[in-house]
Amino acid sequence: MNQLPPIPDTIARDWLASFLDFLAKERRYSRYTVRNYRQAFEDFWRWIESAKLARGDDTFAALTARDVRDFVIESQARFDRKTLHNHVSGLRAFYRYWMRQGRLAANPFTSVPLPKVEKRLPKFLTEEQMRRLLNGPMLLLENETIDPFMAWRDRLAMELLYGGGLRVSELAALNYGDIDFESGVARVLGKGNKERLCPLGRVAMAVLNKFRADFAQGKTPGSPVLETKGGARITVREVQLLLKRYLALADLPLEISPHKLRHSYATHLLNAGADLRLVQELLGHASLSTTQVYTHVSVARLRDIYKKAHPRAT
Repeated sequence: MNQLPPIPDTIARDWLASFLDFLAKERRYSRYTVRNYRQAFEDFWRWIESAKLARGDDTFAALTARDVRDFVIESQARFDRKTLHNHVSGLRAFYRYWMRQGRLAANPFTSVPLPKVEKRLPKFLTEEQMRRLLNGPMLLLENETIDPFMAWRDRLAMELLYGGGLRVSELAALNYGDIDFESGVARVLGKGNKERLCPLGRVAMAVLNKFRADFAQGKTPGSPVLETKGGARITVREVQLLLKRYLALADLPLEISPHKLRHSYATHLLNAGADLRLVQELLGHASLSTTQVYTHVSVARLRDIYKKAHPRAT
């Protein structure tokens, strides 16, 4: 695979570095968002050079709405629609930043037309599939395939993802001091460094208490809840890999990610009648529209209930 050439040092220093620093330190964006916005900028700069639109320090001020429309059109051959939307969002933010700094006067990305993104319904596991998945570590323990530490740690990881609706990055960052063991509620630092309270549920707390008593005695409030056998904080990648092991054991699709357990959490809450705004708060979504996508996956179940319960349904 050919490695793309780096952008010029002067561009990286004079235009990109300050913008990325602002995103990370002032806006408190996740490192993934900062990385994606950096990649969006680098791709945009390479396009500028290929289109022979570079004009030294005046390059970004000289670009017109027509220029960025051409960029969007040509980018559709390189990126899917969702990625393109994310890239344009990052480039809009880049222009807004430098306009606030007084270095640019206009934002050509403000009204650039974008192709519509198909709304994909989130994939999730049924309640029966979740039971099969969560039973996996105990099955391997009974068969003496793994040791007790690994079995209970792996089960705890999945119970917290599903019972608390945590993002995998939030799970990996969770410390004992973040959890109120009396109330069974975790204080989680989510996207944008926004705190929220996550009830973990009776089962997840029972597993956590068992794990703590058997394998984590003497841990301090700053100790990670999930560790490797060597005592290091578990990584996001390690959680992804352990999940694949139990998906295979439960004969479930291996493409199911830790985030799909969060989808399952939200869907099962709504199926049971939870209020949409409450689910929004539990998930830490800034916008209700982000949470509303989960209502679509509950429609089929609602139809079934209606048909069975309403005298005029059939």
